Amino acid sequence: MTENAARPARRSRIATRLRPLSRSFYDRDTELVARELLGAILWCRTPDGVAAGRIVETEAYVGEHDGACHAAAGLTQRTKWLYGPPGIAYVYFIYGVHWCFNAVTRREGLPSAVLVRALEPVEGIPLMRHRRGESVPDRDLTNGPGKLCAALAITGANNGARLDQRPLSILRGESVGDADVGNSRRIGITRAADWPLRWFVKGNPFVSRAPGTAPRRAPRTHAR
Repeated sequence: MTENAARPARRSRIATRLRPLSRSFYDRDTELVARELLGAILWCRTPDGVAAGRIVETEAYVGEHDGACHAAAGLTQRTKWLYGPPGIAYVYFIYGVHWCFNAVTRREGLPSAVLVRALEPVEGIPLMRHRRGESVPDRDLTNGPGKLCAALAITGANNGARLDQRPLSILRGESVGDADVGNSRRIGITRAADWPLRWFVKGNPFVSRAPGTAPRRAPRTHAR
């Protein structure tokens, strides 16, 4: 690690001017939270320093009736935080390679969450590049759920962490107007694959994939 990357930042320029989203922000329908997280800042401090990015792509996973949601398997040791109170992190390991970060929504006992799929880097880019590879271009540092966790050093140690507190927080950023928001089916799943539960900032180069085909029907997303 370079000397600059190894030295923890004394102060985060973003965290000094932006406040974390309140827990009540997450205590709402998951689709609404997923849409309104666009433009917020995912922020993480480690002993190496601070890295943060603007959220530009999200997906909603809406409960036990959602075949693509981990809650479809019920309450297990793996999914216990998914059933937890709103405004905490649900972080899971996938394919034996990647961590994925989610923000838990709705009240405790109603398992649902928003997967953060892509970020636009805004702070700690040299540190992100060290973690992801010195030759990785900025555009590829955080344009996927596994990539952004690697870039921000989010791991299972963050599972269950409150997102209104350090070291892992979601800060209030600039809202994104409806004209700049796209909606499509979710990516990389086979169950409930046609549900329109993915939101992204149109034209943003850090979005993980092109929008794809619009879904034919809307899901029943509010089952209890």
